[in-house]
Amino acid sequence: MLMYRSRLGKDLNDITLSYVSSIKDDSDIAFYDIIGSEAHVIMLYENKLLTKIEVKKILIALEELKGGNISQPDFEPEDIHELIESLVIKKTGLEYGGKMHTGRSRNDQVALDIRLKIRDDINILLQCLLETISTMLKTAQENTKSIMPLYTHLQQAQVGVFSHYLLSYADSLLRDLDRFMSLYTRVNQSPLGAGPVGGTSLPIDRDSTAKMLGFPSLIENSIDATSTRDFVAEYVANSAIMMTNLSRLSEDFIIWSSTEFSFIELSDNFTSPSSVMPQKKNPDILELTRGKTSQVIGHLTSILTTTKGLSSGYSRDLQQIKSSIWSTSKTSITALIIIQSMLSELTVNQEKMQKATEEGFLIALDLAENLVLEKIPFRTAHNIVGNLVQLSHNSKKLLSSLDLNEIESLQIKEIKPKKLFELIQKTNISSSLTQRKSKGSSGISEQKRMIGQRTRKLVTLKKSVKTQNDIDYDDCIYKLHRIDSMSKVDENDDILIRPKFKVASTNQTVNTVYRCFKEYSTVVQNILDSFLSGNDQSKSRII
Repeated sequence: MLMYRSRLGKDLNDITLSYVSSIKDDSDIAFYDIIGSEAHVIMLYENKLLTKIEVKKILIALEELKGGNISQPDFEPEDIHELIESLVIKKTGLEYGGKMHTGRSRNDQVALDIRLKIRDDINILLQCLLETISTMLKTAQENTKSIMPLYTHLQQAQVGVFSHYLLSYADSLLRDLDRFMSLYTRVNQSPLGAGPVGGTSLPIDRDSTAKMLGFPSLIENSIDATSTRDFVAEYVANSAIMMTNLSRLSEDFIIWSSTEFSFIELSDNFTSPSSVMPQKKNPDILELTRGKTSQVIGHLTSILTTTKGLSSGYSRDLQQIKSSIWSTSKTSITALIIIQSMLSELTVNQEKMQKATEEGFLIALDLAENLVLEKIPFRTAHNIVGNLVQLSHNSKKLLSSLDLNEIESLQIKEIKPKKLFELIQKTNISSSLTQRKSKGSSGISEQKRMIGQRTRKLVTLKKSVKTQNDIDYDDCIYKLHRIDSMSKVDENDDILIRPKFKVASTNQTVNTVYRCFKEYSTVVQNILDSFLSGNDQSKSRII
């Protein structure tokens, strides 16, 4: 019999149960539901709502489930909360396990689980962003002299260098990182104990469970805590913006790796062959990044559309957004790992890029600006250089190949032909990159400055991200005692736990990266018991 159907008197039929069940989407939060339950029952014991033997039996059962021993129950559960509670009851009996839900609701449970999951996913994204930006900066440092055309409207515009191009995306990703760091503080608040919508009359301690789970503060208002999903929308929105940045980069690399450009060559690890054309080397990974970006944007639209029309308090509609969250996390994390790895194996064809630069009229603006230095109004200078470009185009020559007679044929009054000829001769790609010193430009001196400044910033950010993760757990240092030592306390059996966030290297498989954080993300992971034998009043768990 379904645990939550007692009021209605009969179970759901198979079709209806399948329709309402979220159990398939809940596997991603099973771990979090267990540790949230552990923290909750410890708090119940501390406030004399559970006895020592009751909390001990419940914790033992939860620890067994945490180890992966989640078996199929005798009935089809609606969700992970019902499944875990029913398995604990099966292991301990109703007289014990039936008390673990005291003082809470599925409404604050699911809000807690989602916040714990997103909190850990943000930590992974921060680490992956730092690695990706670091690789971009390293590649930029190697390509400060790799001359290339810069584009507007996909038309050649100005002379630039490949490092300048990469820095533009490094700066975009730095803003993405900043958005996630800011969001982290809004996600990192505990809703546990808010109950169904209006709290509880039982003497619970919400601050205690928050501390155990590494939350520095509460979502205080019980309505807000259980029903609001703005933090989910913000998380997916941040992910969608980041994916859009990666999609734009992917589009550039798809174009530039084509035969027509050949500015770059992608590693074989990130391309695929054609099924019939042996010469093909398809940028499938980059194309999929574009496609997956659309998927994440779709998740954001779905979440906002779901939540926009909901009345105050919890509604079952919110169940439908969970799969969108999990999919967004997996896609975003994977995309970052792929892009970082691709950049580390990228081949830059410097000769091809420079040749493309020399064949165009990319020094036109530089020539106009040199005319401005001769006291000629910019609009006039613009017109003069426009006429020169037209002349070069018609004669199929480069600007630098125009002779004095051709220049004189334009009958320019604002400057002597000989002086103009001299200016044309000294305005070239090299002088363009040397003279261009406006802050943030593609000039050589600015490349060195920007790479250095961002490298230093990255070092600071790495420390900030690490500090952020540590601070959240600073109050979560516990003295834990093994359950089998409850009759006799031995100081040698004390276990000091201070978890630190850890993420695998991007050299490891994506699946490993995506799963590994669960081993490090929470204090309650290793909680077996938090009280001294024979002293029900003990608060010795916190050192």
